[in-house]
Amino acid sequence: MRSSFAVPDDLEAVSRHPDIAAPGEPMRYHHALCYGCGDDAPNGLHVRVVAGEGVDSTATMAVVPWMEGGPGLIHGGILSAAFDEVMGTTSLLIGLPVVTGHLEIDFAKPIPIGSTLRFTAEVLGRQRRKVYLRSVAHIVDETGTAVDEPVAVSHSLFIGIDPRQHFSQHVANSQRPDEHQRWATYSSP
Repeated sequence: MRSSFAVPDDLEAVSRHPDIAAPGEPMRYHHALCYGCGDDAPNGLHVRVVAGEGVDSTATMAVVPWMEGGPGLIHGGILSAAFDEVMGTTSLLIGLPVVTGHLEIDFAKPIPIGSTLRFTAEVLGRQRRKVYLRSVAHIVDETGTAVDEPVAVSHSLFIGIDPRQHFSQHVANSQRPDEHQRWATYSSP
């Protein structure tokens, strides 16, 4: 698969932040109703991101019936949201909360309803507030082993933010505004 997304040659090297999840531990950035990772989101993706050894992660997501786009297949927008969640969470490994600036996906194969996806993601580097990432999705069997070539590959550019400033004007619109009071005192890991 080829992508038109250009990752700059002069990226700053990144390292794992010491106060982030240990390798093998789950990572969670958002709130309980977050569409991507929230446990209480009724029709959420319920993506589970696990910290890797370096500035990388793995994640899994079940492809359930409500995600159907074409007959018997996942909707491409659902897959896009999953990549967004995985890579945005992975950026926390360098201690930087981010929002999406650019997300590009090469869709390689259809993804059937009833399958399970495994994502791998890595932080490629950064330029000041810009963080570049790559993620690959595979269909896996019940043991978690990839059953075929990648079904999709994504490259992205995320922008580092101060969550207190970024979300302050929008917390009142949340379904659970009281839950977001942590943003008032949040600081990066």
